[in-house]
Amino acid sequence: MSLHPTYTTRSSIAAANSLTPKRDMWAQILVVVSLISTVVINALANIVPFNGQTTGAISDSFPVYFVPAGYVFSIWSVIYVGLLAYAIYQARPSQRTNSLLRTLRWPFILGCIANSAWIFAWHYEIFPLTLILMLILLGTLIIQYTRLQIADRPDAVRLWSVHIPLRIYLGWITVATIANITILLYDLGWRGAPLNGPTWSAILIVIATFIGLFFALRLHDAAYTLVLVWAFVGIYIKFSNEPLVGYSALAAAITLALAAIVALRTNMVSPRHDANDLHHPLTSNQKIQ
Repeated sequence: MSLHPTYTTRSSIAAANSLTPKRDMWAQILVVVSLISTVVINALANIVPFNGQTTGAISDSFPVYFVPAGYVFSIWSVIYVGLLAYAIYQARPSQRTNSLLRTLRWPFILGCIANSAWIFAWHYEIFPLTLILMLILLGTLIIQYTRLQIADRPDAVRLWSVHIPLRIYLGWITVATIANITILLYDLGWRGAPLNGPTWSAILIVIATFIGLFFALRLHDAAYTLVLVWAFVGIYIKFSNEPLVGYSALAAAITLALAAIVALRTNMVSPRHDANDLHHPLTSNQKIQ
């Protein structure tokens, strides 16, 4: 019997295994490059600005009731600092073959591409495309969030470098997706009939509140929930002269702030039962390391 097939198979496996670290290294580099590119594009969009208008000015040009006050968008600085911490953490040689980070890198890169493309679509007012890109970004974050949920409980460094930044990012993109939908519908000519704008805004606030309660009380995720609190306070401040919208946003902010406190207390009292343990049936030896 010839030994060549066995030799060839073993050689192929060895070659594939030797390529894996290189692929991981390139994925690490692409995470850093894609994040830096996204930050630069977002900054230039307002410095140049693209198509002669800033990102916020376009939002403010639509009389919709789910877009918070301008200062709320400063959360992007927090998001990008957190994502920079993530990019640096995953780029460390010691994390190159980490099985959890391997599952996060490509969705993250795709999310950065969607984020950057969204900026161009937004500034050139291609609003149907903006929603498609926003949903892609939201989808990549949900994938990453889900994979974090089935991972082993993180140490402090991984918690603050990976988990918290992605939780905050997902929280904000949840709000941004709802706002994007309202702006697209307005651009398409729909004014909410038979209901008016404030009523629809109140309904959306209620829906977002239930989403926040799920993350706070079921997943014990205070970071995600507090992002929604931040957004709802901004909606209240911007639309305090519109009672239905303002008071709905204020009630939502208070409700979710209390829920976030419950989530924090639960994690402190029962640290083993955090967002990574509560909702997945996997045992610890089945989880992603």
